[in-house]
Amino acid sequence: MALLGAGPAQAAAPAYVALGDSYSSGNGAGSYISSSGDCHRSNNAYPARWAAANGPASFSFAACSGARTADVTSGQLGALNASTGLVTISIGGNDAGFADVMAACVTGSESTCLNRVAQARTFITGTLPGRLNTVYGAIRSRAPNARVVVMGYPRMYIEPSWWCPGIGETKREAINDTADLLASVISARAAAHGFAFGDVRSTFNSHELCSGDDWLHDLALPSWESYHPTATGHGSGYLPVLNALD
Repeated sequence: MALLGAGPAQAAAPAYVALGDSYSSGNGAGSYISSSGDCHRSNNAYPARWAAANGPASFSFAACSGARTADVTSGQLGALNASTGLVTISIGGNDAGFADVMAACVTGSESTCLNRVAQARTFITGTLPGRLNTVYGAIRSRAPNARVVVMGYPRMYIEPSWWCPGIGETKREAINDTADLLASVISARAAAHGFAFGDVRSTFNSHELCSGDDWLHDLALPSWESYHPTATGHGSGYLPVLNALD
């Protein structure tokens, strides 16, 4: 017999699938899930935090450090189906050579940095849109009823950053301008597929590298955590953006 005055039971949130690269897996956020191995999935990553707070009917955490677009289509889509209610993904940075760009700019000369940035920008405008279309099309085909949120990437350095050791204004501007280009291409492709774009550049504003309140790792040990969001970056930079769009 039901108790008088009892409210309706709260339904579970829809099934949630988290796809993508290290910025979704939580590389850099600590509290790694041991079974995830080199994918470096973290309990502090924004997908795990969202799932813990919202209690989805199911949660598949497929994002993996180092993933490129082809890795998503070949190995991360298995949990998607008509019952999937929410999908998040960050992808494209590794295709564009993010790690190589950072290495060239932090350890190399200004000309080395700018040459590598130019290569990345050519790829981002010429090749990446087609690869994103393939990924986004596959997601929609497998999860026709899902709300899909494409999460972006933050700018790496606060502006101006003349006091940053090992990085000058020219390099900093080149890296940040490329982050802006990447955001514009990803957001345009997401919109073309009817997906929401989670732009985290505003939430990371004043928390980039050299801000004094960094939500990103600089050069770090282990080295694979370098230039990735910290636990605070996921909780205060990524999660609020997802909460506003889910």
